[in-house]
Amino acid sequence: MSSYERFAHVYDELQTDIPYNLYVDWVVQHAPSGQYKKLLDIGCGTGVLSLLFAQAGYKVSGVDLSEEMLSVATERFTDAGYEAPFYCMSMDELDGFEGVDVVTIAIDSLNYVVEEQAVYTTLERIYQALRDGGQLFFDVHSIFKMSEIFLDGPFTYDDGDISYVWHTEPGDFEHSIIHQMTFYVREATSDLYERFDEEHIQRTFPIEQYMTWLRDIGFSDVEVTSDFTDEAPEYESERIFIRAVK
Repeated sequence: MSSYERFAHVYDELQTDIPYNLYVDWVVQHAPSGQYKKLLDIGCGTGVLSLLFAQAGYKVSGVDLSEEMLSVATERFTDAGYEAPFYCMSMDELDGFEGVDVVTIAIDSLNYVVEEQAVYTTLERIYQALRDGGQLFFDVHSIFKMSEIFLDGPFTYDDGDISYVWHTEPGDFEHSIIHQMTFYVREATSDLYERFDEEHIQRTFPIEQYMTWLRDIGFSDVEVTSDFTDEAPEYESERIFIRAVK
C-alpha cells in the first residue's frame, strides 16, 4: 500500500471538523440544483462533499489527482446508492467537460497548485467547461493563515487509532507552506501501529490576484466572503471563499 493510499484511508478522520453542510448551503443558495443540475467537483478527494451534493439533487462528476482517493469516493457512492463518474487528472489539465452548470474546488484544494501559471490555467479551463451563466465556487487559505497560523506549530493529534505529528515550515514560494506529517495508524487486528509520512506543499495568493485572474479570463460578478459566512474577509480571516459567474 502506497503512502498516499494510506493517507486516503485516514483522510476522512482528519476532516471531521469541516462543516461540509455549510459548503453545500453556500452553493445551493446561489445555484440551486433545480436550475444548475450538472456539478463538477474538482479535488473531490474521498467524495464526502460530492455525495452531499448528489443528495442535494445535483448530477455530480468528480476529479482528483489521487486514484486511491477516487477509489474511496466510488465506494462511498455505491454504498449510499448513488452513481457518479470520477476522473483521475490534474486540475490544471482539466479536459473533456463542457456545458457544466457548477464547478466547485472545495476545502483549499486549489492551494495545492503552487505555480502561478498553473492556477491561471486551472481557472481558464474551468471557464471553458462552464456554460454561459454557470458558476464557480472555491475556497483558499488566507495569507494570514499561511504566514501566522500554520507556522504556530508543531500540531499533534491522537484519538487512540490515529495519531500524527504535523510540522510546518515556509515553502520556496511566497505565501507557501510545506506540511510534513508523520502518522501512526493502529492496525485493525492488533495493538500495533503502522507509521507513514506525508509531505504536502500549499500556496495561496492575495485576494486581489484571484479576482484579477478571474476577471481577465472573463468571469463576472466575482463575490468574496470568508470563513463559511456571508461576511467580507478581514485581516485575521482564515479561509477565503470566492464565487464567480461565467
